[in-house]
Amino acid sequence: MILVTGGLGVMGTTLVKGLIEKGNKVRVLDIPNHPHKNRLDGTGAEIFLADISDKEAVKGAFEGVKTIYHLAAVLISPDPSVFERVNVGGTRNMVEGGIACGAEHIISVSSISVTYPYTTPYSLSKRQCEKIVTSQDKMKWTIIRPSLAYNEYGGQEFMMYLDYLKKYPIVPFIGNGRAMKNPVHVDDLMRGFLAIPNNPKSYGKIYAFCGSEEITIKDLGVLMLRHKGITKPFLHLPLPFCKLVAAVMGATMKNPPLTWNAIAGISQDANPDWSQAKEDLGYNPIGIRAGLQKCFPI
Repeated sequence: MILVTGGLGVMGTTLVKGLIEKGNKVRVLDIPNHPHKNRLDGTGAEIFLADISDKEAVKGAFEGVKTIYHLAAVLISPDPSVFERVNVGGTRNMVEGGIACGAEHIISVSSISVTYPYTTPYSLSKRQCEKIVTSQDKMKWTIIRPSLAYNEYGGQEFMMYLDYLKKYPIVPFIGNGRAMKNPVHVDDLMRGFLAIPNNPKSYGKIYAFCGSEEITIKDLGVLMLRHKGITKPFLHLPLPFCKLVAAVMGATMKNPPLTWNAIAGISQDANPDWSQAKEDLGYNPIGIRAGLQKCFPI
């Protein structure tokens, strides 16, 4: 039995379907009242609904499990304590539960943001998650750091960026737009994930999963809009000004439209070296132009 946490999300459902196509038994652990709880109907996946931060509630999910794919996490929240409770606490529960049931391998999905020089509550929580996974020696482990993931249905950060780009007639843009990115198509993530179990080369490794084409964050925005049939100007706002506005909004508003998390994501590079994944796993992703054409043909 393979346990996949967050298996009802965009990335998770793609992985689950791939695992089942290879003949695996899969149990999906995801939140109660998930908005897409029927997304895997007819696939043969076993669905177990519980909050990963609730140690008692998730105990039953581990029966017979030999491999754990831990994808579940909160990416966006105005309350920093949520990252500690769900991301850190949930990872600890997955590690402890896996050890208790005799699981052999945990494949934990982290984030490329752990490499950012300027941290956020989310990236700090992911650093803690990595430490929890790597500091135990009862299970083999592999850590994946995806860059910005996308397909025609999401993921969350990609769609948030697209929605923001579409919102205004002139795009108010954070900084100079020169931060380098390398988004990854969800299908490539799945192929990378599927190459890990029972592969001794992957044990004790940390892999970056990204695409094969680097692009600036502004050029990515222009390209995304073009694939939606939209052309519009960008107004660049100086980074210090954006930081000041975010600080004021954060101190005076419950859900500010501009946050440090957004500034950190827009202004820092996320174009990692993925050569180790290519060497060990045969990882060979497509670039963002081919990926967007696949998702939103023009």
